[in-house]
Amino acid sequence: MSQQRRILIAGNWKMNGSLKANSELIDGLKKAELGASSPEVLVCVPTAYLAQANDLLKSTKIELGAQDVSAHQAGAYTGEVSSTMLSDFACQYVIVGHSERRAYHHESNELVAQKALQSLRANIFPIVCVGETLEQREAGKTSDVVVSQLRAVMDVLDDGALARIVVAYEPVWAIGTGKTATPDMAQEVHAVLRATLAERSEFAAARVRILYGGSMKPENAKDLLSMPDIDGGLIGGASLKASDFLAIVAAA
Repeated sequence: MSQQRRILIAGNWKMNGSLKANSELIDGLKKAELGASSPEVLVCVPTAYLAQANDLLKSTKIELGAQDVSAHQAGAYTGEVSSTMLSDFACQYVIVGHSERRAYHHESNELVAQKALQSLRANIFPIVCVGETLEQREAGKTSDVVVSQLRAVMDVLDDGALARIVVAYEPVWAIGTGKTATPDMAQEVHAVLRATLAERSEFAAARVRILYGGSMKPENAKDLLSMPDIDGGLIGGASLKASDFLAIVAAA
């Protein structure tokens, strides 16, 4: 992996948590000894708990992120949360285009691109999720799917903005299933994504971190993170247990 890209380990709590459970989890995460050579560590919490998490993380080196953002700046969009609202809670990152949002809320590539754009306008780094279903993989369409998802975002960003995104490859067939792409399988897709960025900007290709987001666990993290184009992980289930999440951080 390039020395220019610091490893990022991001926890995605999904729709889990409570005031009590969050406090206990963050207390456990505070045991991590994070120095200049450590990976960057991030937790993306449900919107309802942003204020709590912001307060609990203030004295730590763990960063705060959100799980979604509106494609609109403000207005009559009941239930939506804007990027400027996220900024009020010191969010530095936000997940956009997670496979669950694409599947359950029918988010298009173009909508995801607008969410990424709005995030960057508020100086929040979007973690742009891309990935294929099992049916698409078996049909040999993996590269076509992930490239089209990434290019939709590239189309609305200039070169400088493009260099500020994070990309997360999350094979849909490996999320929450216990299945994991082998390190070589994941690396192959990450290399395709890197090459797609390079077609537009070598600078962006060198700077953008591409995370693996398909059931990374303490047992497989080291092997996955040893791949040259895997710059970290977007961690789901394992981020809800402090010991597992910190084991992944240690593997990095």
